[in-house]
Amino acid sequence: MNKYIGIIALFSVFISCKSKMQEKETPKQPNVIIVITDDQGYGDVGHNGNTIIKTPAIDNFATQGVRLTNYHVGTTCAPTRAGLLTGRNCNRNGVWHTIMGASMLNREEVTLADVFKNNGYKTGMFGKWHLGDNHPFTPNDRGFEEAFYHGGGGIGQTPDYWNNDYFDGTYLRNGNPEKTEGYCTDVWFDEAIKFVENKKDSPFLCYLSLNAPHSPFNVPQEYYDMYKDEESLLETQKRFYGMITNIDDNFSKLLKKLDELEIADNTIVIFTTDNGTSNGYKIDKETGVIHGYNASMRGTKASEYEGGHRVPFIIRWPNGKLNTGKSLSDLTAHVDLLPTLSTLANIPYTSDKVMDGTDISAYLTDSTPIKDRYLVTDTQRISWPEKGKNSSVMDGDWRLINGAELYNTANDPGQTNNVAEQHPERVSNMNAFYETWWESVIKEVKYSTIDLGVDEEEVITCHDARTVDYYPPWNQTMIRTGKPMKPASFFVNFVKPGKYTFQLRRWPLESGMSLGAEILDEIPATATTDARIRGKAMKFVKAFVKIGDKEIITVDVDNASQSADLSVAVEQGKTELLAWFEMENGELTNAFYINVKKNIN
Repeated sequence: MNKYIGIIALFSVFISCKSKMQEKETPKQPNVIIVITDDQGYGDVGHNGNTIIKTPAIDNFATQGVRLTNYHVGTTCAPTRAGLLTGRNCNRNGVWHTIMGASMLNREEVTLADVFKNNGYKTGMFGKWHLGDNHPFTPNDRGFEEAFYHGGGGIGQTPDYWNNDYFDGTYLRNGNPEKTEGYCTDVWFDEAIKFVENKKDSPFLCYLSLNAPHSPFNVPQEYYDMYKDEESLLETQKRFYGMITNIDDNFSKLLKKLDELEIADNTIVIFTTDNGTSNGYKIDKETGVIHGYNASMRGTKASEYEGGHRVPFIIRWPNGKLNTGKSLSDLTAHVDLLPTLSTLANIPYTSDKVMDGTDISAYLTDSTPIKDRYLVTDTQRISWPEKGKNSSVMDGDWRLINGAELYNTANDPGQTNNVAEQHPERVSNMNAFYETWWESVIKEVKYSTIDLGVDEEEVITCHDARTVDYYPPWNQTMIRTGKPMKPASFFVNFVKPGKYTFQLRRWPLESGMSLGAEILDEIPATATTDARIRGKAMKFVKAFVKIGDKEIITVDVDNASQSADLSVAVEQGKTELLAWFEMENGELTNAFYINVKKNIN
């Protein structure tokens, strides 16, 4: 009997050892944290040569990971975020602008969060979304199980909660308003850290997408004080730098938390930004004096030149055998993240759409060169993309700007020496690539359509109106000025037929203000915050709604009410929605906010 007990015990030890060996042979999938800041350029960190800015945590992080020094993004916020999450150029996926209804990620797109969630990852996003405020575009619709974010493209923009100003804001937790205390960047990092703590035992994807250091340049006093005596900086640059140093302190806190939780070794951490600097580099037009630093590059945010789209990128993964401490200079881009991270996480993924990104995992781990690669970035910022507009075709260190100017950024980082005449064959080849690329892209370009009737009540804002020859009021300061907006349509999809009530508003519901109200709380600028202007009154006499080709519905306006309400029977399906006012002087203006309610009966 004892003989059999011994054999069983020995067998149990063998099974146990085999199980432990299998655990070692099958490493746990890595966690992934992506930190992306807003409007921080390549030169807005210390390790890229800026001797004034204080970014010690990011600079030290650069020595622990791999730096991509020839890494490119879109030239503005939403296009970059759309490309990062899908691996596809922004013109393909519906996000070629930041407003005008062209910042909503097409419903057919598959996101990084979708891919990771479908493969067992816990997913969360915190901060700036900017890919649509309505269904089916919210972060919860696009693969993120948990989301805590502000509305629109920045705090204080039209879709954001009324009167948010970076401090003690009200943000959306999975779509529901929630009041917070503290500075917005601190809030986003704190929420991300809570998510990491709660999900540490499961592989997770944390998308920490910041609104700072985007304007308005509102910053805690202590961070402004770090730069207040720096005479080479403009006043807004002192605040801008302070916002970045605040990010750096929070980034340090995040990295320390990973160490405390003992998950740092198996967590991929990425630090990057979404476009060239918006405020870190200024040239006085009269004197030629330079304020700030741009790493000798030409152009800033929204430019097709290098300074508009070449940005910092650092990736660290101790367990991943990356080339720690190395700087790699082959051409890479934000669209590479989805295919690359999928490979690093051992997630099989093949897109059924044309991908602009490529898997660069072998480049990160073994420095396997990236050969024969062209990339395109451009700045559209119009109602429909135009061929060749503000474009940069990239090939290694070569840049073809707008199809005509050729530069080699390796020896001419400021792009001052156009060598197109000396290299006609290269210009021809790069233009030929662009022609083929554009032919592929333009076939996919389409407007996104907002779903109505999903929730009991939804709000559409003029931020997403399909204007053509003008910008809608895209921030709350513009709403306050009371300047009329030419009526413009929304592309919508009624998911259910029936009667809907449309509440046309001048001010958002949460403001509690009547249609004809004015705001007297003009607040002057301080050393750390922008001014808040008073709100001018507008007076209305009639309100109008038109659904598709149906007749216009009209109602008289009571300016003492918060909204003008019109009920309309609608059919299921896609159509256009128009909602506007007639003012006392006969002028027409779009409704700034429209609450849409699906009637129960």
